[in-house]
This record gives sequence, C-alpha cells and structure tokens, in this order.
Amino acid sequence: MFLAPIVPWREQELRGLLASMNEGPGRVNPDNALIPFAKFENLHFARLLILDDKTTEDVRVYGLKPKTYPLYLAFLGDIDGDEDSFVTELVNVAASGLRKLFSCCTGFESGTDLITWMKEHRKPSIANYVNWKGRTVRRTHEEAMLQQAIESYIQANPSLQKLSPKEVYAKVRAFVLAEKDSGRLTLTPESPTPVGWLIGDLLHLVGIPLLVLILSPLLILVAPFYIIRLRMLEKTDPEVCPTVDQAYAEELSRGEDHYVTNQFSAMGSFKPGLLRLLTGIGVLTTVNYAARHIVRPGRLGRVRTIHFARWVFIDGTDRMIFCSNYDGSVESYMDDFINKTGFGLNAAFSNGIGYPRTNWLVLDGCADERKYVEYLRRHTLPTQVWYQACPGLTAIDLERNSRIRQGLEASSLTDQETNDWVALL
Repeated sequence: MFLAPIVPWREQELRGLLASMNEGPGRVNPDNALIPFAKFENLHFARLLILDDKTTEDVRVYGLKPKTYPLYLAFLGDIDGDEDSFVTELVNVAASGLRKLFSCCTGFESGTDLITWMKEHRKPSIANYVNWKGRTVRRTHEEAMLQQAIESYIQANPSLQKLSPKEVYAKVRAFVLAEKDSGRLTLTPESPTPVGWLIGDLLHLVGIPLLVLILSPLLILVAPFYIIRLRMLEKTDPEVCPTVDQAYAEELSRGEDHYVTNQFSAMGSFKPGLLRLLTGIGVLTTVNYAARHIVRPGRLGRVRTIHFARWVFIDGTDRMIFCSNYDGSVESYMDDFINKTGFGLNAAFSNGIGYPRTNWLVLDGCADERKYVEYLRRHTLPTQVWYQACPGLTAIDLERNSRIRQGLEASSLTDQETNDWVALL
C-alpha cells in the first residue's frame, strides 16, 4: 500500500485520471493506458481510491475539536512474491501513468525517482489476511483452466455418469494427462518458498507467544484494572449510527455488484485514550497472528468469502482503514460477519468512534444489526479503481479448483478420497 496526500487544487484532475481507467463505475479497463493491470502476472487485486473520510466530525461527541486531514491517494495491491520486485516491474511497465497520478500528490516533481518515492510512501499494515497462502495468480489461472477442461470433457461424455467413482477418476486423470502432454493444459509446479520467508515466518510464529509469556506477569497484574476501566468506558461510549445519506449510499452502490466479487474500504477515527489504542493494537496483532498461523486456509473464522484483507493505521494512530476483497453483496458480507464472527467484529472495530456499544468488548455491538449496518455504511469509502485478476471466481471456486488438482496429482487415493474428489466435479 502506498499513501500520499493530494494537492488540494489537483483533486478534480486526479479524479478525472482515475475515472479514465474505468469502462464504467466499478468496472476497470484492465488494459487502461495509465496502469495496464492485466500485464502483471503476479497481481491478484489492486485498487486506487481517494481517502475522503466523511466522519472526522464524530470526535465532537468526546468534546474534541476535529483535526483537518489532507485527502490521500491510496494505491493497494495484493501480490505474489516480494514487494520490491513488483514495484520495479510496476515502474518499468507503467512509469508514465504513475507519474501522471502521483503528480497530483504533494512532494512529487517531474524529476522524482518513482521507486524511491513509492518506497517512502509505503504504508505497512498492522494486520493482514490471505485466503490461501502459496496460491499464486498463475496457479489460480491454470487450475481454472483445468476445471473448465474437465467440465467440458464430462459434458461431452455423459456415459461417465454410469461409472463408479474410481472409474470416473481414472478416465478424467487419463484425459488430463493427455491434455498436458499435448500442451493444451499447463500445470506448472510452484517455485520453492524462499528460505528467508520461512525463517521470518517461524520467528513470527514463536516470537509473539514468547513475548506474551515474558509479559504475562505484568499483564496479569494489569488485567483487573484494564477490565474495570474498559467496562466503564463501554457504558458511556457514545454511539454515532445515523441513517446514511441516500446520495452517498447510491454513490457507493454504483461501484458494487458488477461481479461476483466486490471490494470494500472503510475508514474511521479511533476512540480517544491510551486504553482504546492499546486494545485495538492488541486485538489486531492477535488477528494477524491467527490469520498467519492458526486459521485453516480459506477461512477467516467461519467466513469463507474473503480473498484478502488488511488493517492499516493512518495519520499516526488517529485513524484506521480496513480494506478487503470478498464474494457476494455487501449485505451478505455484513451478515456473514454478524452471524459467524460477531465477537471478532466487535473486538476489532469497537475501538472506533461511534461503533454500537459493546459489552465486555466482544458482546452486543453488531448484534444490533440496524445500528451496525448504518455505522459501517457511513464509514465505507467509494473505490475509484478496482482490479481483479480472476473475475467470476469466488474463494470457494478457487479452493475447489485447487482440490481437483491436488487429487489428480496425488500418488494414490482411498475410496473415500476418490468419492470426495468426484463430488467436486
């Protein structure tokens, strides 16, 4: 993620440039002249949006004077491989377009070195979620082609329905091997995971629990005071959940539901006080750890519709933005979280100003669905440009395709595994 303040008198020019990248609201031209996203083989999702927070006045409910923040241009990408390599490729392919966009940001001049400037404006996240670590864009495309080839083969051979699962598996496997030998199908083995990444991941796996263990005496000592103070704040925290302005809701809707997958960006201010800040940091650090090491691939809790998600602090720790790519409508997305991971939703977002009042951090809150929906919609930002490498494929589709390939590449399958594999078809 790169983030840069916009020169105020260049805002409309920037909006025009971003609009030129689209075929229509919410529908990017993947081969647009500024950033031809389709040329990047390692890019899953990308978005450019103007961070225009409509809720900065909400701090008044705490008797605070609103701060004046600049509008920001944010450029986000979910990529395979290391960031430096991607940034270099991005500049090599789209230097002219990037210069046009970034020229509308403060501190960017005609002679500015693009790579250096982008690295200086990088915004690391405090928490990330990746649906399926290790599944690259290339693998996604190849497995989709594999699934389509098998589907066509089955439709062309209705006699397969009369065969046993083992016989179906054998015939499909023979068909796929023949397609590979002819060059009509490609299933490229993935490159080994870099050793440096494995070491860093192991250190992260061990380091966070070790740190908690070292701090446990202090945490146990502080816990009663923390709990009492948190409960006191929860009882008095003001809620700010007015009905969303209809014109703004319609603006958001114009960028949604053009595909089976949607983008989501929400931004807001943290509640004042050190306790709320530390709570937010603690919760999101836990989310990041769990998403990286604990949860099953393809699932954030019981939610299976999210491809990528991230939480990023803005303006120090005053504000935060949450961005995700998910399957289905925004209504189903909100229902998924409320019904399946409401406690986590409360823990992660209740530290934001105006959130429906929680009870012991994880209870109530989003259980009042009307307030929660109004709160979230009001904090949602329209995304000016959004790209996805595999439109039409849900996260569940991608998991199915991977399981089909894994079954075909397995050295052997039990009877039950064969039955399960055939059921995928």
